[in-house]
This record gives sequence, C-alpha cells and structure tokens, in this order.
Amino acid sequence: MNNDNIVVGLDVHKKTIVVAVLYPGMEQVSERFTLENTPEAIRKLVQRLSAQGPVVFCYEAGPCGYAVHRQIREMGHVCEVIAPALTPRRPGDRVKTDQRDADKLARLFRAGELTLIRIPTREEEAVRDLVRVREDALGDRLRARHRLSKFLLRQGRHFQATTHWGVTHHAWLRSQRFDLTALQSTFEAYTRHLQVADDHLLELNQQVEELAKTPLYQRAVRYLRCLKGIDTLSALSLVAEVQDFERFRKAPSFMSFTGLVGSEYSSGGRVVRGSITKVGNPHVRRILVEAAWHSRHPSARIGHALAERRKGCPLDVRRIAYRAQRRLYRKYWRLIQRGKRPQVAAVACARELAGFIWAISRHFPQGMAA
Repeated sequence: MNNDNIVVGLDVHKKTIVVAVLYPGMEQVSERFTLENTPEAIRKLVQRLSAQGPVVFCYEAGPCGYAVHRQIREMGHVCEVIAPALTPRRPGDRVKTDQRDADKLARLFRAGELTLIRIPTREEEAVRDLVRVREDALGDRLRARHRLSKFLLRQGRHFQATTHWGVTHHAWLRSQRFDLTALQSTFEAYTRHLQVADDHLLELNQQVEELAKTPLYQRAVRYLRCLKGIDTLSALSLVAEVQDFERFRKAPSFMSFTGLVGSEYSSGGRVVRGSITKVGNPHVRRILVEAAWHSRHPSARIGHALAERRKGCPLDVRRIAYRAQRRLYRKYWRLIQRGKRPQVAAVACARELAGFIWAISRHFPQGMAA
C-alpha cells in the first residue's frame, strides 16, 4: 500500500455509510462522519476527498452488493471490497460500532492486512443470481414437501414404498381423500403449494440449462460434467460461483476457498486439528458435498449417462475424471472402515473433489470470463 494515499474506510449500510478517513503520514483516523447511502452523496464525498490527493476506498462485502464499488470505479478512483470473514479481530475486543468498524478498515487496509475479493461483472453477477434463485426454489420445494408429508403423517397416512416423490408416490398422493372438509381443504392447499414449487423449479432448471449451452459456459460445463456426481446444473453453479478459476494458482488455494479444509489450533508441541473452516463460498461447498456422496458407489463402473457426458471431451480431462472417481471411492470406504461417520467421509471426499475440479479448470479456455 502506498502511504501517500488517503485511505477511506466505509461501513456501508442500507440507508447510511459511516466514513473514516486516514490521511498520509498519520497512524490514527482523524476524520469520521456519516452520510446517506445515495449516489449523489457518494459522488460529493469522492470529489471532496480526491481534491486533496490520491484516495483509496475500501469496504466489506455485504448485502448491499457492489453498487458503491462500481460508482467509485466509474469515477476513476480505486475502491476495494474486503472479505469480512478474513478481517483480523483482536481476541479481547468486545466493542463493535459502525465508527470502529470504519476505523479498523482504514487502518488495516493501510497496513496491508485485509483480503480483497474479486468483483464480478454485471453479467457474471446476473448469472450467479439466477443460479442462486434456483437454489432458493429448491429449498422452497423441499419445505413444501415436508409440510405435505408431515400433514399426512399426523393423519396416519403412510406411504409404504421406499422411494418417495416418484411417479408411484405422486399417484398415491392423488388418491388421498379426507371425510372432513377442513382436512380436505388443507390437503389441497399443501398439494397446490407443492405443485407451484415444482413448476417454478422446473422453469428455472430450463433457464439454467439453456444458459449452460451459451458459448461462454459451454466448454467449462462440458468438462466438469465428466466428474461423477456433477451434471449440468451443478457444473454451471460451480462456474458461476467461482467466476475465475485462474486466480487460484494451486489446488490447495482453491480447496481453501471452498472452506472444506480442516481448522487447526496449535501452539508449542500441542497440535489440535478441528472441523472444516467453512470460510469461503457456502454454495460451492454445498455442491461439492452433494457430489461427493456419489463416491460411495463402485469406482470401476461407468454408467451410460456418465459415459455419454464424457464423449468428445479431451483425453486429459477424462483421465482426471476417472482418476477422481477411483480415488474418491477408495478414500470414502477407507474412512468408513476406520470408523468415521459417512458425513465426515463425504466432506473429506468433497475436499479432494475440489482439487480435481481445479485440475480440470486448467483445461478451460484461456481467459474465460467466468
């Protein structure tokens, strides 16, 4: 960081922005104030501070998105967005206010102690939002299914077959009738809610699949689909969330990004390793864990669907996918034999799956936007 710059820490909220200004040659913030979170107020702030010399702005990523970042960038000034989970915190610091947060951002940014995040373009953010609204729709359908099934359970209606929500189960649901009008109305309301959720999810799935066929994502999606447990929707979700695989120079850095690496607290001769860090993108982590559950199936078998997905892909990509298939199968069952819970084994496989995804990403088109 150039110490000749004016460093401005911004604590951004929906209606207000708390500003802390750290001038060159000073160790402490000397100017603090609050302004409205409007384009006009931000424009005046940037113009006033930039008239005094080179200025750099920073704020933590949050629910307000990147509107402030983009406006300041369009005005020709530097604005960085910080990963909030990686901001250093003193163990004894128990006081949190907006002013202190803005001060801390300015001081730590000057010291180079903050971790910057990659800002997506508007197009990348739009694709990511579409993928995430599909994930929300998936959760809505799950909740609708739970409400309907628990209502039927309270009424003593049990579906005896092992496979739920298939053709047979839906036929069984359509055959259900209740003698009381209130119960029948409740059942129809739950059923109608589930049908709406199913239709909404189907529509979003079609939109995501069409997006996966566009030139920007087609090749990356096709390569990732070579991996067992990853199909079109999961592949596009990974590409949309990661955005740029080239920023990860080595596989361990990408594995850390997923938050699937183990935590550690060691001092002196005492070594303590704990659960995964969960630092990073939770959407990527969920997709990897879901895909890793497929590792428990026999590794040598390549089903018809998987064989079709691998057709036409480069030999190196297919080799990586087959190596991942065999290695993850062995790892899953080795951990199970050691007494690990299936959930723990699946997470361990998901961590290694992230490494194989990084290896396949080396074959993506050079400079691909996403």
